[in-house]
Amino acid sequence: MSLFVFIDYLVNAVLIAIFVRAILSWFPVNRDNPIVAVVFQITDPILAPVRRIMPARGFIDLSPMVTIIVIAVIREVLRGALAG
Repeated sequence: MSLFVFIDYLVNAVLIAIFVRAILSWFPVNRDNPIVAVVFQITDPILAPVRRIMPARGFIDLSPMVTIIVIAVIREVLRGALAG
């Protein structure tokens, strides 16, 4: 397995974790649940910088969506740079 494929799988796993965290925010969840705790541990360091720049507006937290878009753009730029 090449390094690029491994990084791509890792990025996909992070994107899924961010998406799961966004879905979990709609429901009252117990953060003591091991699965929920792992999702929060994975996503907190990634979402924290975006939240500092762009705080939540009322009940809506757009940081997961912005983070997913930024990661997707960076991944596509790197794919283009490595392919060419």
